[in-house]
Amino acid sequence: MIILAFFVGHWYTSLFFQTFFLHRYAAHGAFRMSERMEKLFFILTYIFQGSNYLSAYGYGVMHRLHHAFADTPQDPHSPKYDETLFKMMWKTKTIYSAVTRDRYPVDAKFKKGVPRWDAFDKFASHMASRLAWGTAYGLFYIAFATEWWMFLLLPIHFLMSPIHGAIINWFAHKYGYVNHKVNDTSKNFLPFDFLMMGESYHNNHHHNGGKANFGERWHEVDFTYLIILLLDKVGVITMKGKRSSESRKIAA
Repeated sequence: MIILAFFVGHWYTSLFFQTFFLHRYAAHGAFRMSERMEKLFFILTYIFQGSNYLSAYGYGVMHRLHHAFADTPQDPHSPKYDETLFKMMWKTKTIYSAVTRDRYPVDAKFKKGVPRWDAFDKFASHMASRLAWGTAYGLFYIAFATEWWMFLLLPIHFLMSPIHGAIINWFAHKYGYVNHKVNDTSKNFLPFDFLMMGESYHNNHHHNGGKANFGERWHEVDFTYLIILLLDKVGVITMKGKRSSESRKIAA
C-alpha cells in the first residue's frame, strides 16, 4: 500500500506543477503571481517533479511553439510527423534541451514573459541532482516494496514528466472527441479527466489557449482549475481581469 500511495502521490503532484506552473502559468500566463511566489513555485516544481524536473523557460517556450505550429513540420511534437510515440518523445527531449540552452532558433515573441531562473534550472537539471532523486526513489522502493512487481513502477518515476507530456501530445492528437473545429488534430482525450487533471481536454485548450479552465461541458471537470480558484481566493495568485491587492491600495 505504501508503494502504491507513493506512486499515485508522485503522479498527481508532479502533474499538478506541470500543468499549473509550467503550462498554464509559464507558457500561457493564464494568471499572475508575484516574483517571490514565482520563485517558490520553481522550487516546489523541483521538489515534486524530482528526477524529471522541467525548466519553466524550456517548457514554456517549447509549448508556445507547439501552439503556433501545431501539426506542422515545425511542431516540436506531433504524431502527424513522428511515426512512433518514442520517436516523438526523443524529438521533444532534443528540442526542449536546445531551447533551454538557447541553442534552438526561436523568435523573440515566443520568449516574451516566460519565467526564467537560469541558476536554479542549472542546479535542478544537473545529472547529479537527477541521480540523487533517482537513488532516493530506489531506496524507498527497497525499503517498502512488498511484491516484486512493484519495482516495475520505478522507471515511471524517472520519466514521469515526459510521460505526462507524451500522453497528451500523442494520444490527445489521435484519439478522443472534438468540441471545436481547430486547425490541428487536437482532441479531448477523456470525457471525465480523472487521470491528467484537466490536461486531457486538449481540443478545448487549443481552441482557447489562454483560458485557465480547460473544461467546458458539464462532465469536463478540470481539477487543476478548481485548485487555481482556491489559490486565487487565498491570494497566492491573481486571475486575469482582477487587480492585485497592491493596485487596489494605490487606487484607494
